[in-house]
Amino acid sequence: MQLAVAMFRTGILGYGGGPSVIPLIRHDAVSRYHWLNDDEFGETLAIANALPGPIATKMAAYLGYKLRGIRGAVLSVLAHILPSCAAMIILLSAVNILAGSKVVAGMIAGVSPVIAVMLGMMAYEFAHKAYKGLGRWLAAGFILLALVLLEVLHLHPAIVIVLFLGYGTVHYRLLARNKKGESI
Repeated sequence: MQLAVAMFRTGILGYGGGPSVIPLIRHDAVSRYHWLNDDEFGETLAIANALPGPIATKMAAYLGYKLRGIRGAVLSVLAHILPSCAAMIILLSAVNILAGSKVVAGMIAGVSPVIAVMLGMMAYEFAHKAYKGLGRWLAAGFILLALVLLEVLHLHPAIVIVLFLGYGTVHYRLLARNKKGESI
């Protein structure tokens, strides 16, 4: 019962994602209930940071598993995520109710240009970094290639990102290998 209450409390109070929830989980797990000592909490946090996915959910699953096995892990995760799920359902219901409101439509219309400018600035900053790192012609070539892949061939953005990450990995490994060869 303590586990469910502690994880429910972190789910309600932990606004802002994993980093804001970790101190709450630490307080319950180390100070209040003594489920873990500081060293074990630190090791668990390090492992949770290394694995993909939300940190707080992984910490909740670990605590539940340590205390009550698989059932404890399931209970702990559910207790942690239910407040967020309930809040999302309530907020989405409010959005559906207010979707036809002229006031809300006006607010969205006022925010849309700001979002467009922010996305444009982000694209400019990425292009500028590519220009500085790759040079004018290679950066222009990659920007053009991304445009063709996304807009002409209609490739999914995730595929394009993976392709460019693959290129970046190979490129920087070759650079690192060349620097080692020069310094020896």
